[in-house]
Amino acid sequence: MSILAGIEAGGTKFVCGVGTDKGEIIEKVRIETHTAAETMPMVCQFLIEMDAKYGLDAIGIGCFGPIEPDPLSDQYGHITTTTKPGWQNFDMVSCVRQAVDVPIGFDTDVNAAALGEYYWGNACNLTDFLYLTVGTGIGGGGMVNGQLVHGSMHPEMGHIMVPIDRQKDHFAGNCAYHGQCLEGMAAGPAIKERWQVDSALDLPPDHVAWQLEAEYLAYALTNFILVLSPQRIIMGGGVMKQSQLFPIIRDKTRQYLAGYIKNSSIDNIDQYIVPPGLKSDAGLAGSLALAKQAALALSNNTWTDGSVSSTFSG
Repeated sequence: MSILAGIEAGGTKFVCGVGTDKGEIIEKVRIETHTAAETMPMVCQFLIEMDAKYGLDAIGIGCFGPIEPDPLSDQYGHITTTTKPGWQNFDMVSCVRQAVDVPIGFDTDVNAAALGEYYWGNACNLTDFLYLTVGTGIGGGGMVNGQLVHGSMHPEMGHIMVPIDRQKDHFAGNCAYHGQCLEGMAAGPAIKERWQVDSALDLPPDHVAWQLEAEYLAYALTNFILVLSPQRIIMGGGVMKQSQLFPIIRDKTRQYLAGYIKNSSIDNIDQYIVPPGLKSDAGLAGSLALAKQAALALSNNTWTDGSVSSTFSG
């Protein structure tokens, strides 16, 4: 049994933990996300202590982005053009490796969560599915034919364009790059800014905000279904803890598909658009899954120079 460390590196918080290659979490700690200079010493100290206590076999990092996940790139392991102050062009993998020199798996936080759901959650036995997180930002990770999707970098599903009805919504959007993309209209900060509240939790379940939120998310899911034909869509993140969203999103997605897609998954939509099976531990468990892959790569003699691709390897 391997002992693994996982880092769920989010825009609001880091969740760091130690667990097994079965996805069992032994210890975990929450660290607030400030600048890299403030946050990473605490993360690295935790890893050093856990390595001394348990002896770590590998570390997985599921990171907010954009990132460079290609091990062949000179910028591999870096957070790149993020708008989060103090993190632009930060070499996350090298920083962690300086603390504990073991194989490291590195990918987006949403790809990591998708991988965790594949191993231990609501995507077990599936080869094609999506994981979408809706929180401080919106991101999506996916598996196609048993492989996590990367391409030239990694998917940015939160930055697709969605229809906006200006009779319903006068909000200008707050994405620093695109303004009115999905993230700019439907992430947690957009909800707070549009409705002038300190937290989305301040809005009651029957508030019109949730109908509008479900509309944007259902448009996005409709596009993803038509392009990628997933066997299941898993939706996590802080905003999706508003459980009243799920039935509205399901109804609107079926409405927007307009009967064009005919299969049993859409007919059984309550089991098609679902929350994470790993619940609030999806991100951390996903990071452990990245570490598991890194350990497997080492055992298969494919690990070199501490750089491990996060492509699914069985």
